[in-house]
Order: sequence, then C-alpha cells, then structure tokens
Amino acid sequence: MTRIFSGIQPTGRKHLGNYIGAIRQYVEGQDRGESIYCVVDLHALTVAYDPAELRERLYDTTAILLAAGLDPGRCTLFRQSDVHEHTELSWLLGSVTAHGDLNRMHQFKEKSEQQRELVSAGLFFYPVLMAADVLAHRATDVPVGDDQRQHIELMRDIAERFNARFGDHLVVPEGRYPEVGARIMNLQDPESRMSTTYGSEQGTVFILDPPDVVAKKVRSAVTDSGSEVRRGPGKAGVTNLIEILSAVRGVVPEAVEGDFDGSGYGDFKTAVADEVVAYLTPVRERYEELRADEAALEAALAAGAEKARSTATGTLADVRGAMGVGAPR
Repeated sequence: MTRIFSGIQPTGRKHLGNYIGAIRQYVEGQDRGESIYCVVDLHALTVAYDPAELRERLYDTTAILLAAGLDPGRCTLFRQSDVHEHTELSWLLGSVTAHGDLNRMHQFKEKSEQQRELVSAGLFFYPVLMAADVLAHRATDVPVGDDQRQHIELMRDIAERFNARFGDHLVVPEGRYPEVGARIMNLQDPESRMSTTYGSEQGTVFILDPPDVVAKKVRSAVTDSGSEVRRGPGKAGVTNLIEILSAVRGVVPEAVEGDFDGSGYGDFKTAVADEVVAYLTPVRERYEELRADEAALEAALAAGAEKARSTATGTLADVRGAMGVGAPR
C-alpha cells in the first residue's frame, strides 16, 4: 500500500515555488494512495518567530492547502503539535542518529549563519523531528522539494539503523521529487531559489498576490541579452521561466521551447504571466472564502489530528517496546 506523508512550514507567505514543488504534489497524492499531510508548527520554533504571527500563518497555510484541493475526506490534514507521538518518537530516534550526520546538513549551516542572537539546539535537531514526522506514520512516499533530498537520505539512514539494531519496525521511505519545477528560482536573481525569507520580494510570486502584481513580477523577470526562448548556459532567467511555464502547463520544457520558437522574450514573458495568473487565481479566490472561518479551520485540523494519532500511536508503541522503554507490553 502506498502511504504518502509530507509536512509544510506555516511560516512565511507561500509562493509559486511552494505551490509547484510541494502543494500540487499533495493534491495529486490523494489519487495515488493514503495521504497524510502535516502543518509543521513545531519546526517553526527553531528560529526566531512571533507567536501571534505563527498562529495566523498556520491558519493561512491550512486555508491555502484546502483551497488548492486538499480534501479532509480523502486525506489526513493536521497540525504537528496536536500529535504528541511525533515529539516522543523524535527523542527516541535521536539515539540512533549520528551527530556527524546532523552536522553536515546544508540547511542547518545556512540557517545557523542567519541567526544573529541564538542558534538553537532545535535547529540542529530539526532533521530528526522531520524523520519522526514521516516514520511515525510508516509512510512509503515523501513528496518534497528538491532542496529536501539530504533530509530524506538522513531519514532513510535513521530508519535503516533503527531496524538493524532493534528489528524491522520502521518503513524506509522514498523521496518523491517533482520532475518539472523542482527548483523554482527567484525572478530577479535566477541563481537563487524562490524563497519567502531570502531574495527580493519583486522576484517572488506569492500565491495570494493579486493578478496585476503577479503579471508585473513575471513581466519584469530578469533574462539575458539574447532573444531565443531556450535553456542553456548564461540563460538562467529564461530557463527559470521555461520551467515555470512547463510546470503550469504540465508539459516537458522542450514543448515550451517548441511553442515559442521564433518568439521574443517580450511575447514569452507575457504568455508566462497570463498563464501563471490563470493558474493561481482559483486558489486565491477559494482561499479568501476559507480563511474567514477560523473555527472551521480548527475543526478540520482537530479531525485530522484524530486520524493521524491512530496511525502514529501504533508505531510509537512498537518503537518503545523494541527499545525497552516504559512498561512491557
């Protein structure tokens, strides 16, 4: 049986890269198998944050996921902190996680450099909690963006090390990465990933941007001195736009290049802008309806937590028993 798990941070405004790289995969996953999706508020505590804003962003993220097409009747959608099995399992898994492996995590190095006051132990331990999120539900598939490959490999190592030492109690998951649009880049700095935290706002298309703002950002995207709509060396900006349009259309990049053979950058960017606007508008409009009812969002998350707990409880009991923790079963 295919069981899908993925988590999404509630921090920051969600952008086109999040949508193409992760959220769209979540929606499609509902047709591939049993799907479990988690808004990972505990992960958000590992860097400086505002508590009131965290709660607002959590509701924002939940509403975006529902607006994009997640159906609580077809998947499990819950808030990480509501299922305490995740945190206990992360501590237990820490005993089979190598300090050196955590020290090599690229994201820890990047984020720790940006923390001026405190580099928290939670930030260092972040990948173990991420592993617990997935392993608690014995997921087989983990749809994530391309930037999470190292974390997925560590997760697999943790599961294999645990099974070798304590018996086969954990499922070793596989990462699932989007073939197209795995790395959407900033429109003003196409050498850098599109990000809420880093990079220019003008180069970041947010899911909730009004249509005229989306169109202006795309039409203002940095390209190069040429005119051919082709991927290649020195054409990072055009390559990024081709990747975006191929993802929006659901076609290979070569098909986009063929459609715009002989076109100039102006016509191409206008077409990309129009199609990205059409792509995001239904989600934005549905979001506005859903976000207004926070009680309904809370009810959806609570119901999801009950479902999530039913799968995580058994895994935690097996792990505790195998490790000799607590009263014998």
